[in-house]
Amino acid sequence: MGTPSLSPWAVLGLALGLVALWAPCVVSEQPNFIVILADDVGWGDLGANWAETKETPHLDQLAAEGTRFVDFHSAASTCSPSRASLLTGRLGVRNGVTHNFAISSLGGLPLNETTLAEVLREAGYSTGAVGKWHLGHHGHHHPSSRGFDYYFGIPYSHDMGCTDTPGYNVPPCPPCPRHGTTAREARKDCYTEVALPLLENVTIVQQPVELGSLAARYAEEAERFIQRASDSGRPYFLYLALAHMHVPLSPPLPPAPGRGIYGASLSEMDALVGRIREVADSHGKGNTLLWFAGDNGPWAQKCELAGRLGPFVGAWQRQRGGSSAKQTTWEGGHRVPALAYWPGRVPARRTSHALLSILDIFPTLVALAGAALPPNRRFDGLDVSPVLFGWSDVGHKVLLHPNSGAAGKVGEIEALRLAQYKAFYTTGRGAMACDGSTGPAERHQPPLIFNLERDLQEQEPLDVASREYQAVLPAISRAYAQALQDIAADNVSVADYSQDPAAIPCCNVQHVGCRCRGAHGATPGPHVEKRTPRLCL
Repeated sequence: MGTPSLSPWAVLGLALGLVALWAPCVVSEQPNFIVILADDVGWGDLGANWAETKETPHLDQLAAEGTRFVDFHSAASTCSPSRASLLTGRLGVRNGVTHNFAISSLGGLPLNETTLAEVLREAGYSTGAVGKWHLGHHGHHHPSSRGFDYYFGIPYSHDMGCTDTPGYNVPPCPPCPRHGTTAREARKDCYTEVALPLLENVTIVQQPVELGSLAARYAEEAERFIQRASDSGRPYFLYLALAHMHVPLSPPLPPAPGRGIYGASLSEMDALVGRIREVADSHGKGNTLLWFAGDNGPWAQKCELAGRLGPFVGAWQRQRGGSSAKQTTWEGGHRVPALAYWPGRVPARRTSHALLSILDIFPTLVALAGAALPPNRRFDGLDVSPVLFGWSDVGHKVLLHPNSGAAGKVGEIEALRLAQYKAFYTTGRGAMACDGSTGPAERHQPPLIFNLERDLQEQEPLDVASREYQAVLPAISRAYAQALQDIAADNVSVADYSQDPAAIPCCNVQHVGCRCRGAHGATPGPHVEKRTPRLCL
């Protein structure tokens, strides 16, 4: 568990001799930061992780020229809580974001929580967010009020609104209605009443979004932000939250034989990351840390449109029905691909087995920027600079995994990692598998315990009567009790999850589905449309 005065040496237990190594490698000037967050991406979607994956040459090159983290975890296994934890360094039970916000949500990430962008902007950084937000869009919850100088993207997931070109989904969703007399076709899990909006700062510039060109527009806006920030002479922080690999998938070209829709979309994401890396390098190679990670595991109920888990299949749960990926506390739900690239700083061709989390991005970047963590709160993330620079391979001693929509109360700590051991207190029900099953909800007291060192598939829990189980249970129980006590003693926030239809982003309430004028038929080009804003929120 972190504290406001995090010391990498104390937290990570490094030998005193490493202090001498720090001195020649102190960052003499504030580096640039690019955090790229992929959506619903599987650990096995990275070719460097899983040999069967062939669609990620640019990411694999980043892995070859940087460090690959193979035991890296999201802080939750669904969208809003994971993103809130990245930007605060705190779990949902502390920052208040325990489940996803809706298109009509009045609230968002609580305003008393301090974001990474706010800390870095105060430290002199130019801050930009491109892509999915999903931390509240109404009023002061919008990214423009949460520390970002510039925002371009969609306020929530891109399946939370209709489009004219719906892309690939399971089940498929209909396009937006075009006329008031058009019969509205209601389908489960499809948004048919309101078109998906695209925002630049607080202005809707397109509604509905043209999904087929969204990746290119994200790349363009990210490139422009980097250019503007570089021209200004200020260091920058770019948070690029991709639509990939969340459904609906909209690959730009028909997939090549044998690759499928998912493979084509994965290739598009990979090319986008490669483009951003090239742009960053062109503006001063060696002065920018690029950190790529996933927000959670694949969405199993999307079947062939879901990502690859690699070896983390959650076999114990699969045998009983239900998913062992997104929304669950099985490894497939929260173990995600992660890479760090910083020429001359982060070692190349290195694989780290340190137990790390998306929670660590906040305190690590704050430390590298020479800034201070916000006071009067506790942090779950660690400053993992020593791991980043290759001086250590020691991360968290204990890592907590909250419920993100499966059995139990959302946000509750339902699983715990201690070294190679993982304990489950609740499993099942809530996360749907491709076959439609959810599996029974089960409470485990004493907990199920798996040894991940020899059972990555989480297939066979330790026998309760075994010597190994009895030896590790006391340490797990102590760690669990201490974690809950630490959370209870913290300055905990509460998110507002109330809803009002008036909070739904709509550029023209007079038009069916909130369609903007000019959005019928062919959509104007991105540069033209960006200069003709539709509505200020």
